[in-house]
Amino acid sequence: MHGELQVLGRAVKQAQYRQHRALDSRLAAIGTTLAQWDALRAISRSPGAPARALATATFQSEQAFGTLAGRLMAQGLIERRPGHGRRIEHHLTPAGEQVLDAGHRVADEVLADCFSPLSPGDRATLLDLLQRLNYGGDA
Repeated sequence: MHGELQVLGRAVKQAQYRQHRALDSRLAAIGTTLAQWDALRAISRSPGAPARALATATFQSEQAFGTLAGRLMAQGLIERRPGHGRRIEHHLTPAGEQVLDAGHRVADEVLADCFSPLSPGDRATLLDLLQRLNYGGDA
């Protein structure tokens, strides 16, 4: 039984790895990386969020996110502003919005290709199954 579960776990990881490689390659063509685009996406979804929340949203440590945010700031893609107390808020700049939008177009193309072997019904089933795994049926 454990062998079947390990094969399943590896298949999920392999699909994710394939997606990430394709996304990173195509995002490089527009001057960004998957990690940078994912950070821009998280900031866009939660403008003004602190680093701790954004690190969690992007599956990074707070320290790694801080380093990444520093690079994004140096590129003029985000701003850090003082917030309540010691909190530092993160916001996209107009240049960051442009990179985010270009990344969305790239991601749509890459993911359409990655999921092309599946019918729309299969994709809906896969999404439902993954949401049950990730959220315990509370999706």
